[in-house]
Amino acid sequence: MSAKISAKIIDGKAIAADLRAAVKAETQLLTAAHDIVPGLAVVLLGDDPASRSYVTSKSRAVLEVGMRPFDHHLPADVNEAELLALVQKLNADPAVHGILVQAPLPPQISTNRIVASIDPAKDVDGFHPLNAGRLVSGLPALAPCTPIACIKLIKTVRTSLAGCDALMVGRSHIVGNPLAQLLLKENATVTIAHTRTRDLPAYCRRAEILCVAIGHAEFIRGDWIKPGATVIDIGINRVDAGGKSRIVGDVNFAEALNVAGAVTPVPGGVGPMTIACLLVNTLRAACMQAGLPAPEI
Repeated sequence: MSAKISAKIIDGKAIAADLRAAVKAETQLLTAAHDIVPGLAVVLLGDDPASRSYVTSKSRAVLEVGMRPFDHHLPADVNEAELLALVQKLNADPAVHGILVQAPLPPQISTNRIVASIDPAKDVDGFHPLNAGRLVSGLPALAPCTPIACIKLIKTVRTSLAGCDALMVGRSHIVGNPLAQLLLKENATVTIAHTRTRDLPAYCRRAEILCVAIGHAEFIRGDWIKPGATVIDIGINRVDAGGKSRIVGDVNFAEALNVAGAVTPVPGGVGPMTIACLLVNTLRAACMQAGLPAPEI
C-alpha cells in the first residue's frame, strides 16, 4: 500500500509579501534615479461591498510600496460617455502609469468598449485586445495579473515547467486563456478543459500541473488529482452551511491535501498574489513608458 501524501500548502500571503518587498525596493530605485513615482488609477463604479473592499486593498498596497494611488469612485448609474471621458483623461495624465476599471461594470456600460479605450501601455489588467494579441503572439505584453500570479506560485514548488503536462480548467479571457499562454511560454504541454469537455476527471488525473478557474465550489475532487501534482485553485466561492458562510475554491481542498504534491489554499493563495502582481505590472508600465528596462522580479 502506498504512503499517504501530505501536500505542501503554497502560502500565497507570504510569497506576496516577499514580492511586494521586491517591488518596493525597485520602486525606490526608480524614484531615486529617475524621479518617477509609479501611479495607479483605480476606477470603481457603485457600492458593491466586495469590489469596494478589493479596491481598498489595492490602494493600501500601492501606498505600501511607495507608489501613488489615483482612486476614482463613480455612482453606479454613471453613463458610458462619462466613464470614457475619465479614462481618456487618465490616458493623457503622465503621472498615471496604470489604469484599472474595477469589474463587474453596471449593465449600461459596455465592458469591451471601456477595456478597449484604455491606453494599452497603461493596461495593467492586461485585458486590452492589443495586449491579449501580443501575449498570444509571444511578444512582450502586459499580461493579466491573476495568470502571472499563478505562474509565480507554481515556480515556488517547481524549478522548471518545461515538458510538464499542464491542464487549465476554464477558458475565460480573464484567467483561463492567458494562463494557458503563459504556461506555453514556460514550455509546458498545455490542455484547456471547459464545460464541453468529456470525462474531465480523466484529463485532471493526467495533469502534473492542474489550474482551475470555473467558479464552481469544490468541484474538483481529490480522486481526480494525479498523485504529487501541483494544484493552483483560482476559484473564489462563498458557501453557506449550518448558518455559517465560508469562502472555498473550485478544488476540494481537504481531499487535495491527501493527493497533491502542492496546493494553493482559498483564501490565502492566488488572491494576495494577484494584487502583488498588479504592483509588478504598474512598475513595469512606468518603466516602459519612460523608455527604461523593466526590472526582473
